[in-house]
Amino acid sequence: MSNIKLNIAKAACFLEAGAVKAFEPKVKEAQKALEEGTCPGNDFLGWLHLPTEISNAFLDEIEATAKVLRENCEAIVVAGIGGSYLGARAVIEALSNSFGWLIQDKKSPVILFAGNNIGEDYLFELTEYLKGKKFGVINISKSGTTTETALTFRLLKKQCETQRGKEEAKKVIVAVTDAKRGAARTCADKEGYKSFIIPDNVGGRFSVLTPVGLLPIACAGFDVKQLVKGAQDMEKLCGKDVPFEENPAAQYAAVRNALYGKGKKIEIMVNYQPKLHFFSEWWKQLYGESEGKDKKGLFPASVDFTTDLHSMGQWIQDGERTIFETVISIEEPEKKLLFPNDEENLDGLNFLAGKRVDEVNKMAELGTRLAHVDGGVPNIHVSVPKLNEYYIGQLIYFFEMACGISGNLLGVNPFNQPGVEAYKKNMFALLDKPGYEAESKAIKERLAKEK
Repeated sequence: MSNIKLNIAKAACFLEAGAVKAFEPKVKEAQKALEEGTCPGNDFLGWLHLPTEISNAFLDEIEATAKVLRENCEAIVVAGIGGSYLGARAVIEALSNSFGWLIQDKKSPVILFAGNNIGEDYLFELTEYLKGKKFGVINISKSGTTTETALTFRLLKKQCETQRGKEEAKKVIVAVTDAKRGAARTCADKEGYKSFIIPDNVGGRFSVLTPVGLLPIACAGFDVKQLVKGAQDMEKLCGKDVPFEENPAAQYAAVRNALYGKGKKIEIMVNYQPKLHFFSEWWKQLYGESEGKDKKGLFPASVDFTTDLHSMGQWIQDGERTIFETVISIEEPEKKLLFPNDEENLDGLNFLAGKRVDEVNKMAELGTRLAHVDGGVPNIHVSVPKLNEYYIGQLIYFFEMACGISGNLLGVNPFNQPGVEAYKKNMFALLDKPGYEAESKAIKERLAKEK
C-alpha cells in the first residue's frame, strides 16, 4: 500500500538554496528531545508512540462498546470540546456521506456533537431533536467540570434518563475520562457507566487515537483498526532514524519554520474536498494551541476550495505576502460522476462533456496552485491516495509528529495551553462562581469604570 506524499518544492523555492537542509541539525535535536523526553512538556509525550502501543484487544473493546451503542441508539451525542471532539469529528465527517444527516440510514445512528459551545438555541434545538428518540451519550472530559461540556452533559443525562429510564440510560451513556480523578470519573463510577481512560500523558489535541476519538469513530461505523494501522505505518516513516530528506514530518516542520523566519506569519490549510472541512479545524487547533505562545507562532487558517476562491481567493492571490499554503490533495475520490453533454450548450461547458467531475476539480486545484505560486504564495503539497481510514490515520500522525518537532524548533512548550485559562477566569468571575469572590469584585469594578 502506498503512503501519503509531501512535496515542498514550491515552498522551498521561496527560500535561499539549502535553507531547508540547514534545519536538519535542529530538527534532529528536536526529535531527539521528544524521544528522550527532555523537551518542555515532556509529561505529555504519550502520543509519540501511541499507535504502535495500541493492542488489538483494546480496539476489540472499543468496537464492542460501539456495537452496543449502535444497536441501541438512533442517535449518539458526542459531548466534548476542543481536542475532545475535533479529532473524532474530523475523521467522521471525512468518511461519511455528505448528506448522511438527511438520509438517516436505519443501520447507523446519527452522530451529533455538543458540549463545544454554550449556545442556548443550539442546545434547545438539540434537546428538541432528541425528544422521542432512543439516544446515547459519549461524555468526553478529563475533569468533568469544563463548563461547555459539563453543562451539556447535565442536560443530556437528565433527558436520556427521563426518556429511557435510569437503568436503560446507564447502558447507553459512556464516559471517556480520567482514570481516578474528576467529576466525570466520580459520576461514571457512581452511575455504573461503561468508561474508557484518557491517558494522563496525552493532551486533548493529540488524543484522537485514544478512546476520545476512537470510540465515536467506531460508533459511526468506521474501521478504527485501519485508522490505527495508518498511524502505525506513519510512525515508522517519521522515526528518529529515518534520514532527514525521507522523513515527511521533519521536512514539513523544517520548511514551515524556514518560511516563518522569512516573515511568513500565516499558514493556510487548503482542501479541495468539502469532507475535509473539519480535518482543517482539527489541524488548526493542533498547531494554534501548540505553537501560539510566548508571542510566537504561525497563525493557522483554513479555506475550502474551490468555494472560498470566490471569497478569500482575491486576498490570497494579491493581498499582503505574509502567507503560505499547505494543500491536501486527494488523488482518487470514492465515487465517479461524469459531466453530461447538453444540446443547447447555453453555459458553454460542452468542452467538459464526458470528463469526470474530479478531473475538473483537479485542474482547478492545479491552476490555483500555479496562480498562487506566481502571486508569491509558497505552496506545500500533501498528496493522499484515497480518503479512507488508513490514509487519515497517516495524516493524523504525520501532522502530530511534525507539530511536536515544530514546537521545539520554535522554542515553546508545544503541549500546554496557558492562554486558554484567561477567558475562563473572567467568565467564572462574571458568573459569581464560588471561590472567585475577589475576582468577581475586581472585574465588576473595572466594568463599571469602563461604562
